[in-house]
Amino acid sequence: MAFLGVVAYSLSMSVLTPAMPLLQRDLHTSAAGAAWGLTAMMLSAAVSTPVVGRLGDLYGPRRVLLVVLGVATAGTVLAAIAPSLGALLAGRALAGVGGGVFPLAYTVIRNVLPAGRTAAAVGLMSSMLGLGGALSWCVAGPVIDLLGWRWLLWMPVVGLVPGLVLAWRLVPHVPGHPGAGVDWWGAGLFSAWMVAALTAITQGMSWGWTSAGVLGLAGAAVALAAVWWIVERRVDEPLVDPRLMRVRGVWTANAASLLAGYGLMAGGVLFPLLVQAPRPTGFGGSATAAAMLQLPASIGMTVAGIAAGRLHHRVGSRAVLMAGAALTGAGYVVVALAHDAMWELYLGGTARGIGLGLAYAAVANLVVAAVEPAQTGVATGVNTLLRTVGGSLGTQVSAVILTASTVHGHPAGSGYTTGFIVTALSMAGVLALALAAPRTRAGTRTGAQTAGRPGGTRPPGRPTQVSPPGLRRVPGGPGSS
Repeated sequence: MAFLGVVAYSLSMSVLTPAMPLLQRDLHTSAAGAAWGLTAMMLSAAVSTPVVGRLGDLYGPRRVLLVVLGVATAGTVLAAIAPSLGALLAGRALAGVGGGVFPLAYTVIRNVLPAGRTAAAVGLMSSMLGLGGALSWCVAGPVIDLLGWRWLLWMPVVGLVPGLVLAWRLVPHVPGHPGAGVDWWGAGLFSAWMVAALTAITQGMSWGWTSAGVLGLAGAAVALAAVWWIVERRVDEPLVDPRLMRVRGVWTANAASLLAGYGLMAGGVLFPLLVQAPRPTGFGGSATAAAMLQLPASIGMTVAGIAAGRLHHRVGSRAVLMAGAALTGAGYVVVALAHDAMWELYLGGTARGIGLGLAYAAVANLVVAAVEPAQTGVATGVNTLLRTVGGSLGTQVSAVILTASTVHGHPAGSGYTTGFIVTALSMAGVLALALAAPRTRAGTRTGAQTAGRPGGTRPPGRPTQVSPPGLRRVPGGPGSS
């Protein structure tokens, strides 16, 4: 059930991308207005994901999952039948609440499955985000040609409705961890600075990167983030505990997720555009040819996500992340050096898909291992959020690189080469973060199974410290032994 809901959500996130020109025409809007069909859902997901994760930790994931799937389904249906741009954006914003399925699914997995199967399930779940995006490209052309672009929005409903029914019937009740409730001040400030930052990123191309709007939003995001950080340090039960984010197993995985998200979506821009670019720069291929290029990569990503769970028990997720980063980076280096034949794109793209499948699974397992069960939802929610932010950066930065190289209306070959090189460098950053991650024994889960110290057991000779009333002890943070 959880896998079905995750695939349906990830499909709905990117399914409109191939249909943007048609959406612009039928809803009588501008290119910037049509682009908000993507931005509205992304902003909603960014705001709701950590909040939903926290609610799942407090009240149990099953109850919250049913609400989230119901809201996401209603929003997707509204977007599919929307008579105007405003209704479409409202539906997409409601559908963005579905981003909460990721932290809720991780919480269900951790509480329901035996420890020996947790890593494999987490790995497969992590690869579903990329799989849904790849499927959207593979089916978009035929669906648009035969049925029209609105049917692209009905496709996720096919997964969301059964997912909702199966969640109600099959997901077991998992008790929550009652606390002080939701930190709504923290949630509000977090939402404000995330919306400001992501709006600046996503509108930079259309507004201009040095425009007053983009610079003003960026400055507001920095100021609000500083206020949020100060507030969260003074709250007994913060939405996102700043001390938790300083745990080595958490911050390294979060930073790696940001860069891995960049690596996924940068390729999602560069590969299809290169295939469809006119010769001699590209191949002059169709949208279907570009979609078929994504197919082996998406299959490789899914298989790698499953394999990552087994590798977790053999070599540990730190080593899996290193292998994934190296393989993805190698794939981008291949296409940066040689992209004159389709087989070179297939080779580099498939290596990219397998590597990202390993990397996505590894970062999720590292986060789950580094935190206590009561913090799984919010910690994985933040990790998923950062992956989304990284994807936004990958899309925008790659578009800027291609735009800067445009000659006679089309990006030059040097633009694609530069885009592939920059993305390979982002994966080098993931490799460096993997080296900085805590070393653990293969197959261990530090957060729940050790004495609260990421990367190993409590050193001898150090007594347990009792946290003051109202202050949760965070693994590896102040107050931890």
